[in-house]
Amino acid sequence: MSDAEVYARQGFGAAMAPKAPYGLLIVDFVNGFADPAQFGGGNIAQAIERTRGLLAAARQRGWPVAHSRIVYQDDDADGNVFSLKVPTMLSLKERLAASQIVDVLKPAAGELVVRKSVPSAFFGTMLAPWLAQRGVQTLLVAGAVTSGCVRASVVDAMSWGYRPLVVTDCVGDRALAPHEANLFDMGQKYAILMDRDATLNAAAAG
Repeated sequence: MSDAEVYARQGFGAAMAPKAPYGLLIVDFVNGFADPAQFGGGNIAQAIERTRGLLAAARQRGWPVAHSRIVYQDDDADGNVFSLKVPTMLSLKERLAASQIVDVLKPAAGELVVRKSVPSAFFGTMLAPWLAQRGVQTLLVAGAVTSGCVRASVVDAMSWGYRPLVVTDCVGDRALAPHEANLFDMGQKYAILMDRDATLNAAAAG
């Protein structure tokens, strides 16, 4: 019996349709995660490139757009369990290049930029009420990494009552096995999975 069959037999993976209004969350597409010598690698570069078109479409359609960055204080006073497990995260500071959102996805005026020091873009931030104020029902999610901050943000989006839609070719990870495993698991438990073109077509139809 395949993994999908096991999950289906136990009642996982039910269909969930996207529902307007839509919003877009781009998780941690910063220079440090675009750089294979720092936090990047795998399929992250390709996901950034695909996200360019997704962001352009979201802006054209007038959807609320939010971005997240990992940012620690210059003196590391906000170091936490995340940075204990991954001490190099403390290199992501407000003014340093590694923590800046990549130029091709630079936020526009009116787009929310969330600073965080944990994986989820929702934890301890104003993201959930910001989306609620704008009436978002389905939250498209792009970003890095699939197995970490993307997954954590998707779980919290679902917990806040949003319908997460993971745009599968707009999320990336430094290793492909965790990327694929976490896409499968999010699709079974928490989120809608669609590639970019299918996402945009579904949103246009609905």
